[in-house]
Amino acid sequence: MIKKIGLITSGGDAPGMNACIRAIVRTARSENIDVIAFYRGYEGIIENDFIKLTKSKVSNIIHRGGTILKTARSDRFRTPEGMQQALRVFEQHQLDGFIVIGGDGSFKGALEFSKLHSVKTVGCPGTIDNDLIGTDFTIGYDTAINNVVESIDKIRDTAESHDRIFVVEVMGRDAGLIALRSAIGSGAEAILIPEKKDDLDLLLKKIKSWRTSKSSKIIIVAEGDETGGATEVSEIIKRECPEFDVRVTILGHIQRGGNPTCMERVNASLMGYYAVKALQSGHNNEMIGIVNKKVHYTPFKDAIKHINELDPELLLILDVLSA
Repeated sequence: MIKKIGLITSGGDAPGMNACIRAIVRTARSENIDVIAFYRGYEGIIENDFIKLTKSKVSNIIHRGGTILKTARSDRFRTPEGMQQALRVFEQHQLDGFIVIGGDGSFKGALEFSKLHSVKTVGCPGTIDNDLIGTDFTIGYDTAINNVVESIDKIRDTAESHDRIFVVEVMGRDAGLIALRSAIGSGAEAILIPEKKDDLDLLLKKIKSWRTSKSSKIIIVAEGDETGGATEVSEIIKRECPEFDVRVTILGHIQRGGNPTCMERVNASLMGYYAVKALQSGHNNEMIGIVNKKVHYTPFKDAIKHINELDPELLLILDVLSA
């Protein structure tokens, strides 16, 4: 019987986390399950900094970005002493279940911590990078790419007015999923992403053909691309194509902020609901995902593997549409 659940948001914040928190709490309370939420992720567990969440305490948060529980990365949790302290807190609260809303590092931490306790643990994928296996979209991704597209729409006005190249840097240290989908959605002319190697020469050839065929030119660079960030790429373009006026925009944490989209709120709510149901059904060390509009359970050990290849069809479509 699940009577009391622990809850954290961990790693980078992502729009939709609050919608997931709300769904977890309201689903749990409908089953007379208490929810003990810890502030600042694993660090809050170590410090026993918690709040007992009720339905009223998660009212009017579905539309808010960020996370009401705050989030942090905990170096202490990576130590045996930190995990032992977290274990004592778990035992003090007599938790029967544990839900982690976070990404790759958060699930790795949960999997390692599970070796010390028998509390059933499930995760909801909260990361704007969309780089976890086992779900079509992670919490935060849809809002992030919409934020990027909205920003690029504004940048294009200036690019077109001045016949400039704009190199726009987006988040994506290990994955180019934000860059790829936002490039298609914004009509960008080219992308540089970690998954595609040695594509700078092709980009330079493409740029040299633009003068007569393009009035505005947007290049999206994922921060983890091997060439470097937008600043490095722009310097190369200036050197190799001096006839162009090149400007740089680094979107940074703008991508993380703002109200979550409707799709974001729905997906996060579904994941929160199914997370509670999964604990009640005995699931353990699994991530809750939505695949083809159906709930999907993926073991942490598989979910935390990064997606190494992008959809080749999307890459082809981008290439055709940007020509």
